[in-house]
Amino acid sequence: MPATKDDLEEGRATGIQVIARAASVLRCLKSDGKAPSLAQIAAQVGLPRSTVQRIVNALIEEDFVVPAGQEGGYRLGPSLQALAQAGRVDVATAARNHVVALSQATGETVDLSMLRGNQVLFIDQITGTHRLRTVSAVGEIFPLTNTANGKACLSMLDPETALALIEHEVAGLGADAPRSVEAIANDVEQARSTGISYNHDEHTAGICAVGTGFRDAAGNVYAISVPVPSSRFPLVMDNIIAKLKEARLAVVRALGTANDEG
Repeated sequence: MPATKDDLEEGRATGIQVIARAASVLRCLKSDGKAPSLAQIAAQVGLPRSTVQRIVNALIEEDFVVPAGQEGGYRLGPSLQALAQAGRVDVATAARNHVVALSQATGETVDLSMLRGNQVLFIDQITGTHRLRTVSAVGEIFPLTNTANGKACLSMLDPETALALIEHEVAGLGADAPRSVEAIANDVEQARSTGISYNHDEHTAGICAVGTGFRDAAGNVYAISVPVPSSRFPLVMDNIIAKLKEARLAVVRALGTANDEG
């Protein structure tokens, strides 16, 4: 007996539902934290554990999901990462016009950087137009705990991962660490809440900065920051923060990640 129109419509709806559920499961695995268990995934997506088990098993067969090994739980697999790499957007290119616009609106230098391991890598910079301005070099590596872009990147991570990175960096500085783990963690928590991070003469004497973080579609962490000579910072800070928030929104819209970040 040939399939009826209703049968075809029902099958199409079922297929769409399966894809939507699989996508929900994959989104649960984007976190930088501990690999979630079946029970945790089921609770997050609001589906029975048996349904999540079937979806995860199907995704494992396609290498879209892999078991996390001895730690338990599940992580995104190599096939999904290969697809993401093939379709990745050059963030520096996508953000360039908005970074330029931010520099033009403020007259200040604007830096674009990304989280690379336990450090921050500068990937683009627009030099400001003020006679007294700050300049760094693309490709330069900066620390996480005493820079606005570093704290912005930390604020995009889950608290447990961020704290581990803070502790690692402070321990490496030893007696030269200017501030405590607790003080830095408080800065990062405030940045996580407000979307804005600060550096008040912490990295380089005479330079303050504000920053904000974002992710690309692959989950990589980036930051836009605006360094300003300390003598000028109190006078221009509020305007820079307002323009920085506008720039961040424009960038995540260009990347198609605005809805992912809320």
